[in-house]
Amino acid sequence: MAAEIVVPQLGNEGEEAEVTEWVANEGSSVAEGEIVVVISTSKTEIEIEAPASGTLTDIYVAEGELTKTGSVLGKIN
Repeated sequence: MAAEIVVPQLGNEGEEAEVTEWVANEGSSVAEGEIVVVISTSKTEIEIEAPASGTLTDIYVAEGELTKTGSVLGKIN
């Protein structure tokens, strides 16, 4: 079953975050709880963990691109 990697609630509603680094690459095996991507806002850096174990099959938001709360960054199968 696929699991989505989603941007968590950020400090201010509507605040944007930049994808700073994909720690895992597309096609990589990841374990639930493993850090897969790092995003940053004007105030903080946030490490996002894999919501499930599997293979990171899709990356939807590339490094350097902006995103918002609730956006899907990638998918794990």
